[in-house]
Amino acid sequence: MASPNPVAGPANEIRMVVAAASAGSFLAFYDFFLFANLAPLIASRFFPDSTPTAALLLTIATFATSFVARPFGALVFGRLGDLTGRKPAFSLSLLIMGVSTFAIGLVPGFDRIGLAAPAIILLLRLLQGLALGGDTGGAMTYTAEASPAAHRGLSTAWIQASALLGLVVSLGAILMTRYALDPDQAISVEKFNAWGWRIPFLLSILLVAVSAYIRSKLPESPAFTRLKPEGILSSSSVPPRSLLPSSTPVLPPSRLLLTLLGATMGQGVLFCTGTLFALSFLEKTCHIDLDQSKTMLLIAFVPATPLVLLFGRWSDRIGRKGILLGGMLLAVLSWPFLFHELPAIPRTEGRTELTARKEIRSTVSFIGKSRDLTRTTETISYYADGMQVVETKEDTVFANGRVSANPKSTLSSSINTRDYWKIIAILFGIAFSISMVCGPIAALLADFFPARIRYTSLSLAYEIGNGIFGGLVPWLAVLLTTAWPGNKEAGLWYPLGITVICFVIGALAIPSKGRKFAHVD
Repeated sequence: MASPNPVAGPANEIRMVVAAASAGSFLAFYDFFLFANLAPLIASRFFPDSTPTAALLLTIATFATSFVARPFGALVFGRLGDLTGRKPAFSLSLLIMGVSTFAIGLVPGFDRIGLAAPAIILLLRLLQGLALGGDTGGAMTYTAEASPAAHRGLSTAWIQASALLGLVVSLGAILMTRYALDPDQAISVEKFNAWGWRIPFLLSILLVAVSAYIRSKLPESPAFTRLKPEGILSSSSVPPRSLLPSSTPVLPPSRLLLTLLGATMGQGVLFCTGTLFALSFLEKTCHIDLDQSKTMLLIAFVPATPLVLLFGRWSDRIGRKGILLGGMLLAVLSWPFLFHELPAIPRTEGRTELTARKEIRSTVSFIGKSRDLTRTTETISYYADGMQVVETKEDTVFANGRVSANPKSTLSSSINTRDYWKIIAILFGIAFSISMVCGPIAALLADFFPARIRYTSLSLAYEIGNGIFGGLVPWLAVLLTTAWPGNKEAGLWYPLGITVICFVIGALAIPSKGRKFAHVD
């Protein structure tokens, strides 16, 4: 094992490295949450809307392809990074990911190019998944190797914090775009649904340009620079066999693999549950207004983002294991209670009715290029039990007056200020656990793998945990809640079950002082 390098580079250079790596992670998760939150709208634009449920399922399947592609991207770009250098690999992945995100905002709808529309979207999502699989691991590897060993946790925590920032900014971009289109809420929603949803995707090109420029100015990683003239790169290793080196100063190969997969599986399922599942839970189980639910999640995760940096810094001082396992244990013990409380808040009894006023608004939109097919939306807004209740009924009407067989009716409630902040407090409690597991995870992975195979190994371990196990959260949650409709928290069984397994594996397999055994070459 190489001797520790206490200072990997000048302070200004390290800050530039962190900024460039974090910008790519931010872009990746900005797109990730944009597509997730706009999935129903994307379904109506890129798939035949004669069967809305099928269109939504196809969109979800398209969204899932990026998860499946991430481990393959980890192998492709990881191999490239271990052989040719960190910089070209994670610079190329950024460009592919950024251009794909931008292009989604330009793809014509199904009504204009037919089946080519969903085919192009599927291709772009595959490219994004491949690029994300290589970029996140590359950013972690480059940042870890360019940072002083004593500050590796803090430096790599910026990448995880930027992922949460991507959630916050994507939600903000959706809300701000809707509000900027028109002061009238009904008209702004109509404009956003028609073409305004493209704006947040198109704006991503600005971040791509800035990130690409910064990354072009970076030197090669110090660890890779030292290994290249020594001729000990992983050219003779064949991934994923290189994940299991014949000798390691940390743990036997099988236990090392289980430790890493266990850590990343727990982090992955908690991250997806606390973000995607929590938002879906607010809207579908608690029936909270879409704008309010997005705003509450945004507010809750703003203070949680710097906590990732705090836990990353603490991991440099006390080790990674305690913080990582502490976050998992906190989630297992507290999340069932926190999610159980959420539906009860907007349904608290004993309130007085504010007013009996009822407002009814109807809008008519034309589908396609002709006026033979129209969609009528009736919105009924009234106050009851201290909440503003909004019911939306949508029907498709043909020229002969016949109503389609697929009318849609939704109900949401806009809650009062006191309950609004109660829910934000609960969401912050959920985000706190996520901050604990995200803070030390990147440094933990970098510590465990030697430099000659670090890019491939770190990327693959991280993407299997996040891309596969974390990516299953939204769909298994729907499956479980459908199978047990009487249990509103049934969707938590899968992620918390995985987390318990990871906690046990981590407690047994991760060294109590992870930094002591670190590969700091």
